[in-house]
Amino acid sequence: METDGHPLTYLLHLNGWSATDYLTRLDAEYRRLGYGRIATKDRKRVTRWTRYGITPEMPAQRAMAALHRIPAEELTARPWPEFLKLACIRERQLLDAAWTPQTTIELLDRVASTGGPMERRGFLVVTGIAPLLAGAATAEPATARSHGRRIGPQTPALFDKALAILRRQDDQLGSGHVHASARAQLRLITTTLKTRAHTEQTARQLYGAAAEAARICAWTAYDSGHHALAEEYYLGALRSAASSGDPVVTANTLGFWAIMRYSTGDPHGAADLVNGALAQARRIGSPRMTAMLHARLARAHAHAGETRASAHAQNAALDAYDRARDHSPEEDPDCVYWVNLGELRMLAGSCALNLGHPGEALTQFTAAEDRRRSSDTYREDDFPRGAAIYLAREAEARIALGDLDGAVDTAHRAVEHMGGVTSARGTSTLGDLRSKLAVRQGVPVVREFLESTA
Repeated sequence: METDGHPLTYLLHLNGWSATDYLTRLDAEYRRLGYGRIATKDRKRVTRWTRYGITPEMPAQRAMAALHRIPAEELTARPWPEFLKLACIRERQLLDAAWTPQTTIELLDRVASTGGPMERRGFLVVTGIAPLLAGAATAEPATARSHGRRIGPQTPALFDKALAILRRQDDQLGSGHVHASARAQLRLITTTLKTRAHTEQTARQLYGAAAEAARICAWTAYDSGHHALAEEYYLGALRSAASSGDPVVTANTLGFWAIMRYSTGDPHGAADLVNGALAQARRIGSPRMTAMLHARLARAHAHAGETRASAHAQNAALDAYDRARDHSPEEDPDCVYWVNLGELRMLAGSCALNLGHPGEALTQFTAAEDRRRSSDTYREDDFPRGAAIYLAREAEARIALGDLDGAVDTAHRAVEHMGGVTSARGTSTLGDLRSKLAVRQGVPVVREFLESTA
């Protein structure tokens, strides 16, 4: 799982150690393990490890594990520098605290209120999804509160409207602009839960709103490149969703969390999250949400290189969407307003690209853009960040197929869509595309694109 910065850099900061301090401590463990001496004055050695991608020799890694009290077997289970993250966990409570409404809201309130919106945080390492899903299944439900001025069902309804606006603002403006607003909403909801009197039903609705606010905080943190922070919010969102007993917010939280998991190196964990969401979807009865979740499962399998499983999930997504055609959109949860056939085809094209099938990917991408089926066309203008990312993937498929003119034309469209949208994920995707095109910069049309977008 990717996180913010390098874990060794974080450990040095956390303990107030200089590079020389660290090497001195490492030398003591190095000698204790029988490896001789390590040069304690070579400060650049630490820089090479943290900044330039140099992997320490195994004796040095073993000495690090001993210094940070990390079990030696973790060096095999978690290759460098992953094992060091086990020494960097900033907040164990999000993992270990009881699944009770009061504990959950206190944790959420603290996460939302601590520090700036996107500051560097510690490394929160979630080692397995199954224990979290099990905890959510046994969570205590929200209860009534008798102290404070009483509020009624109109209050959570107002929060739901505000959160629906935030979802759409994120589509148009990008995560950098929306994250602070989502945190403010989360703080307001948690304050309401802690200070106002309400019935059990209102409490559950408020916990559901808190879960969705935390989910938006998580998504916008992830999209801004702050993965450790996003993981904290997703954990809080799942806890709050469990207290609400609302299958919609639970399934939506798990589905979005899966995106981060399969995109940052844990496709099997992502599949576990989506399967947990699909279990909730059976209670919801929304074909559109079911289609979205199967499409996410297909993406997880594609990232894992599992071609048949990905194809099976894609077929399930299309079957569910066929059922959605006979289902009024007003009957679907608001959180799946963005799901249509064009989106499903874009996801299918992304799967094909992951699996090394650029021809199939291009077929899916172009079908998603087919203007003859306006109601099911991917709506680029409504989702400029998503459109930029999908267009970058289409350009990548065209490069693989040798269509450089088409790739450059598509790349121009992707750049246009990202204008004015703040998204580290979108910017990184376009950067990766430029790197792929740079290999072909001897071709005039490619060189012109690179120069005009530098």
